[in-house]
Amino acid sequence: MTIQFSNYMAEVVATRRYLHQHPELGLSEFNTSDFIAKQLVELGYEVTRGLGKTGIVATLKNGDSGRAIGIRADIDALPIVEETGAEYASQNKGIMHACGHDGHTAMLLGAAKILAERKNFDGTVHLIFQPAEENFGGAKMMIDDGLFERFPCDAVFGLHNDPSLGFGQIGVKEGPMMAAVDECRITVNGHGGHGAEPQDASDPIVCGASIIMALQTVASRNIHPLDACVVTVGAFHSGTVSNIIPERSEMILTIRSFDPGVRDELERRIRMIAEGQAASYGMSVTIDYNRGYEATINHKNETDFVRNLARRTLGEDKVVDLPRPSMGSEDFAFMLAERPGTYFLLGTKRTEKDPPLHHPRFDFNDDALPIGTSFWVELAEAYLPTK
Repeated sequence: MTIQFSNYMAEVVATRRYLHQHPELGLSEFNTSDFIAKQLVELGYEVTRGLGKTGIVATLKNGDSGRAIGIRADIDALPIVEETGAEYASQNKGIMHACGHDGHTAMLLGAAKILAERKNFDGTVHLIFQPAEENFGGAKMMIDDGLFERFPCDAVFGLHNDPSLGFGQIGVKEGPMMAAVDECRITVNGHGGHGAEPQDASDPIVCGASIIMALQTVASRNIHPLDACVVTVGAFHSGTVSNIIPERSEMILTIRSFDPGVRDELERRIRMIAEGQAASYGMSVTIDYNRGYEATINHKNETDFVRNLARRTLGEDKVVDLPRPSMGSEDFAFMLAERPGTYFLLGTKRTEKDPPLHHPRFDFNDDALPIGTSFWVELAEAYLPTK
C-alpha cells in the first residue's frame, strides 16, 4: 500500500475497542452517535445528526470542485451474548459487535481525521454513519429523511469485513452482490382436541408439516435452475404436551432472491402452497408476508474504480473478483438504488478456524484497521483528485 498512516493507528485501535465495549442495538445507538459526532466536530466537519433517528452525516469541503462522494459505515450491534473473553468485551449485557461494525466505524473515523488534516482532495466528502443495518433498514430511513437531497453524492461506497476472505484482500463484484431478503409468517388455523381422539380435531401440526415439505418444491420446481433463490423455514412452533392437539401452528420463513420477477414468483407460490395445503386438510392459514431489503446491485464504473484502486495501492494479489454473490442481505442496497456506487469486502482472516460473522466469539481483526482506514483515504482522494 502506498500509504499506511501508522502514526494514526493506535488511536484507531483504541476507538474500535471502545466501540466494542459499548455496543448498542439499531435505533438505540445514542451514546455511539454522541461519541462519533464529538470526534467529527473536533476535526472541523459539518455534522448533521438525526437522519434515520441516530444517523450522522459529516461533511468536509475542500477546493472548488462540485463533485461529491459518500462513504458509509454502519454503527449498530447485535443482540448476542459475547463469548470472546477479550479484555475490551462488551459491557452491555446481551449486546455485542458480532458483525464488525465497530471496526467499520473506527476505520471511517480514522480516515476522517486523515482527510481533514491532509485536505488532499478537491470537492466534498460526506461520511455517512448509518444506524440499524442489522434489523430496521437504517439506510432507507436515512434516505427517507432526505439523505441524498440534503447531501448530494456523485457516488457512494461501503465495505464490510469478511473473516473468510484472505487477510488484506479486497473482494469486488459487479452487479448482484447480496440478495434481497423477505420474511413470511404462516399460521395454520386448526381445531384442537385430545391426542387420543384425533378424528375430532383438525391437527395444525400435520398440516404445517405438509406445508413445510411442499415448500421445498418452490426453489427446485418453480424457479429456473439458473435463478438463485432460497426458501428456508427457520422456525416451526406448535403445541405444548404429547396428548393435546393444539389450535394452531406457526412457521417463519426467510426468502432470498436477486431478480425482481423471481421475488414476485416466490411470494406467489409460497402463498398458493400454504393456502392449498391447508385447504386439503380442511383448514385455513393466515399469511404475513413482508418485503425486506432489496438486492445489493453494484454499479460497473464504481466497481471498476475500487478494483483498479486496490490493484494500485494494495497489489494485484490483493484483489479478488468474487465468483458469486452472497445470499446474505445488506441495506446498503437502498443507497445503491439511489446513487451509483459499489459495496466491497475487506478480508480479515486470521486462521481457518475464525468464528464467522454473528458468532458470539467473533472479534474484528485489528490488524486490518490500517488497511481499511488507508483505503478510504486513498479512495476519497482518488475520486476527488486535486488539480
